[in-house]
Amino acid sequence: MNDPVSHQDRLEIEAAVYRRLVEHLRRKTEVQNIDLMNLADFCRNCLSKWYVAAAQEKGIEIDYEQARETVYGIPYAEWKSRYQKEASAEQKRTFAEGQARREKN
Repeated sequence: MNDPVSHQDRLEIEAAVYRRLVEHLRRKTEVQNIDLMNLADFCRNCLSKWYVAAAQEKGIEIDYEQARETVYGIPYAEWKSRYQKEASAEQKRTFAEGQARREKN
């Protein structure tokens, strides 16, 4: 089966999807990173790390804090003080269980 999407079109579509995901996460400030980690095994910080890694693969050095600002839309410290809530005991327990499972695999 021939792929009807050119390589360039695919890159542009993927970039647009990434931008839409990041914008969605910026608007959904009530969704905590620990919730994302517990449900989907990734969070805004993971996206930031992936951003740094992808840049490095292209020989581009991007600081982790710069990447975080790209993902969060504002400096991380500011986002954290505005929106991050203390994780509940249940959230922390679920996170620890997930970490243990990931370390086994």
